[in-house]
Amino acid sequence: MAKKPHRPLSEAALQLVAARFAVLAEPMRLRLIQALFDGERNVGELVAATGGTQANVSRHLQTLTAAHILARRKAGLQVFYRIGDPSIPQLCDVVCTAIERQLTKQAGTLQT
Repeated sequence: MAKKPHRPLSEAALQLVAARFAVLAEPMRLRLIQALFDGERNVGELVAATGGTQANVSRHLQTLTAAHILARRKAGLQVFYRIGDPSIPQLCDVVCTAIERQLTKQAGTLQT
């Protein structure tokens, strides 16, 4: 498969990329994203899935929604969240695959 040619980003674009990665650089936010890979969930389900407190989960959901990483919908008194940026699962897959390779390589080095 041919690689796409790399095009340099402007300073403004680099700042936006850095801001996006800063939002993702929090383990609880990554847990929330991971919990939403299988579809939409309400806040209570996300609290149970992540082991966080409702206040902490709600704060992180607000940050992820403000960054347009998650989307939300209200149904009566409940709020449901889903992944709103379709690039997020692909980005997580790329990073997780690279980390798995690195850990496998390190484990092989430790065993020899």
